[in-house]
Amino acid sequence: MSDTADFDVHAHRHRLKQLRDDGGTELYENRDGVACPACGESFSRLFLTRRARTSFPSNDGAPFCLVRTSESICVFRH
Repeated sequence: MSDTADFDVHAHRHRLKQLRDDGGTELYENRDGVACPACGESFSRLFLTRRARTSFPSNDGAPFCLVRTSESICVFRH
């Protein structure tokens, strides 16, 4: 596993295609095999948020919400 503190989206920006930026969240497509900082495998999409709470619509039958606290990140599957 890699140290996630080493991952800087701006350092990889030339290898990613930005799909959306609404000021609070950004979505990128990985077009050049950039490795995930958590597991080392190539990822397909990267979602960034500066918000403490974010909801994701269902894409496989179950929406989920993400809440960042000062101690952890919580993923709620509905």
